[in-house]
Amino acid sequence: MKNKLKKFDDLFINIINRKMKHKYLDTIMYRATNLGGGVFSSLLVLILILIGSSNVKLIGLEALGALTISQIIVHALKRILSRERPYKIIEQLNTFGINLKDYSFPSGHTTASFSIATTIALNIPKLSIVVFVIAIIVGISRIYLGVHYPTDVTAGILLGIGTALVIHFYLLEYIYTLAESLGLK
Repeated sequence: MKNKLKKFDDLFINIINRKMKHKYLDTIMYRATNLGGGVFSSLLVLILILIGSSNVKLIGLEALGALTISQIIVHALKRILSRERPYKIIEQLNTFGINLKDYSFPSGHTTASFSIATTIALNIPKLSIVVFVIAIIVGISRIYLGVHYPTDVTAGILLGIGTALVIHFYLLEYIYTLAESLGLK
């Protein structure tokens, strides 16, 4: 199994980081990756909570729950598994001068993007394609920039979607209780 995962990583990191490389994509991916970062993800969720209608506020609280729980899991896994980032291991990788201090597995940006995208898609199905395309671009950007292996991104996708589904189908009543206590419902 480990050998198959390595082949998967090698194949897709070669395609995405090396063969797709283009000066226009360099700019797009460098900027797109920030859509999954802590600042953008947190601001998006807070904006939904603070200035949205009552339904949008509830979606914001649900997204906040999914984002918070998924990121706690991400950071715990990073510390437990301590997987070095690809740019520290693989020679001749396009790195874009990024130097991160934490570990690689799973991708926190991808997890954040997919937890928010899934929450929005579950509540506003008309936006599903848009939010998932953005989340996929964030995931691909992490590989393109050489900061994650494809398996890091795949794990982030699964973790983000899984956390949002658990919140939506099993913990939503707690979100509504919180919303009532905050006067948001």
